[in-house]
Amino acid sequence: MKHSLRLMMLLIVALFSAAATSVPKPNMILVFIDDMGWADLSSYGNPYVRTNNIDSMADEGIRFERFYVNSPICSPSRVAITTGQYPQRWSITSYLANRNSNKKRGMRNWLDLTAPTIAKLLRSQGYATGHFGKWHMGGQRDVGDAPLITEYGFDESITNFEGLGPRILPLLNAFDGTEPKKHALGSEKLGRGPIFWQTRSSVTANFTDAAIEFIKQAKEVGKPFYVNLWPDDVHGPYFPPAQRRGSNKLEKYYGVLKTMDEQLNKLFDYVRSDKTLRNNTLIMISSDNGPAKGAGSAGQFRGLKTMLYEGGIRAPLIVWGPGLVDVDAVGTADRSTLLAAFDLVPSLLSLASMPADTIASQNFAGRIKLDALLGKAPAQREGAIYFRRPPDRDSFYGVKDLPDLALINEQWKLLCEYDGSNPELYDLANDPGENNNLAPKHEKVVAALRKELLAWHNTMPPDNGATYQSP
Repeated sequence: MKHSLRLMMLLIVALFSAAATSVPKPNMILVFIDDMGWADLSSYGNPYVRTNNIDSMADEGIRFERFYVNSPICSPSRVAITTGQYPQRWSITSYLANRNSNKKRGMRNWLDLTAPTIAKLLRSQGYATGHFGKWHMGGQRDVGDAPLITEYGFDESITNFEGLGPRILPLLNAFDGTEPKKHALGSEKLGRGPIFWQTRSSVTANFTDAAIEFIKQAKEVGKPFYVNLWPDDVHGPYFPPAQRRGSNKLEKYYGVLKTMDEQLNKLFDYVRSDKTLRNNTLIMISSDNGPAKGAGSAGQFRGLKTMLYEGGIRAPLIVWGPGLVDVDAVGTADRSTLLAAFDLVPSLLSLASMPADTIASQNFAGRIKLDALLGKAPAQREGAIYFRRPPDRDSFYGVKDLPDLALINEQWKLLCEYDGSNPELYDLANDPGENNNLAPKHEKVVAALRKELLAWHNTMPPDNGATYQSP
């Protein structure tokens, strides 16, 4: 009897010890803003609009200044940050449109279901997964047979007219006495989920509310969560609230930016105010590509959305996470670590304690950069990041014959045509604005980088970029 009692006590002590030493898996939220330029946040230098709420996340976290998305346009950028792989591998190289347009550009109609996704992989680790906001990886225009967002590993989703399943579609209210107009690009005709019409200026608020409700449910059942909050803001058309409607495109854009900042803050405050969530949640805030012409700003950087110059592919990245981010890094800017969007996938899987061999088996193009993301140490990049322009964007925003390919490594940036001609070489550390083409002075560097870049390009499925003719 005494022996049995002693054994029971030992088992109880062991159970309590295991509970005390086990660490709950971190929660993760990715806020992926649409068409916001590198310099649109006041924490990144915008002198015209105060984005106080997102700025406060930077003040309490880390601001990264060498973060790149993997495409200068929405759909492929989202594929990379979802799969951890180059979007070219999945033949999504520009924005997904109708079937005919996709075919002409040499693209698929949706992301292949065999692609690895962070949602599928985290769900296998016990995570609740939710997507709230723009999708744009299938299910738009006349493509009504694309997979539902939940088929990519998400437990719940609410999207807009760039995806299927439950959708919030906008009413464009100019607050000038005219009747609000529906803006759905054909989504309302596709079925595949209930539709809720909302005033354009309140759509981000609705996505934010849905994300909070999902988090509450995950917390109630004791599950860690991964949440995409991907607003359609600050993409046009620009319809801010009545008090911010402005008199021109830029004023309207700033009105949308300011309103979005306020609406997202409801989520930030919710996480901050809950001690459990505050100490074990990582929030990342970025943008899918550079700004549209005449709206946002890339600051000192050359180029805009759709271009492989810095303004098209360099994006802000703020990482917030008390209890996860190194305390000495709070409020700092990392100006040295070269990061790309597809690095987030393996890095977050590592944060979730997924075994290294399982991560390696996914053949991610991205690299694990968790120590840098958490402010523990800047990271040097092994190898380069490669880019291919959208096939329909050889000439855009008044610029003719834009570069087709780009390579960025720790020291250099090379841009060139598909065949390697017309090289442009920049030392970004000393020339971030890409004003001084050093290619004529460094022919051997150009030759080596061009060989590397073309080799990558030739391993990717081709699109019709070399032959595509704009309608």
